[in-house]
Amino acid sequence: MLGGQGGDCEDRPERTEPLSDSEREIIQDTWGHVYKNCEDVGVSVLIRFFVNFPSAKQYFSQFQDMEDPEEMEQSSQLRQHACRVMNALNTVVENLNDPEKVSSVLALVGKAHAIKHKVEPIYFKILSGVILEVLSEDFPDFFTAEVQLVWTKLMGALYWHVTGAYTDVGWLQVSSSAV
Repeated sequence: MLGGQGGDCEDRPERTEPLSDSEREIIQDTWGHVYKNCEDVGVSVLIRFFVNFPSAKQYFSQFQDMEDPEEMEQSSQLRQHACRVMNALNTVVENLNDPEKVSSVLALVGKAHAIKHKVEPIYFKILSGVILEVLSEDFPDFFTAEVQLVWTKLMGALYWHVTGAYTDVGWLQVSSSAV
């Protein structure tokens, strides 16, 4: 297996290279601009996620029947979840110099979504892509091509940690009907 591609199966991805000091700095600098508007950005991310991947709504009884993006935007439950997503990301970004803290935060997120919410792990990969799209569209001055590559590397690392938590709790990989 050359080039790090996972082949045909949906097994756990290969671990990405750790972020360099300059990459951590890029992420923390750009995140500062994003986090000023964390609720609005988080809501934009979740609305795009649910509009483009409506099967993801099955895990949210409070807004699984909402079709209209404006209705989603008004949902206090969606706003609360958007804040939780953004706050989790903020904890990761703030602690990029502390790999153990990042691992423990992402392990908690992964285990909660595996055990309590029974969310297929592929949705984390999809959500990562949506986050990258929204950030690059909403913050074009900060999310240059170089910055997007660094954030893509971070999202790969987050997905690796989250799927590790799924593996730890004995989650059996299921071929996904998500996409």
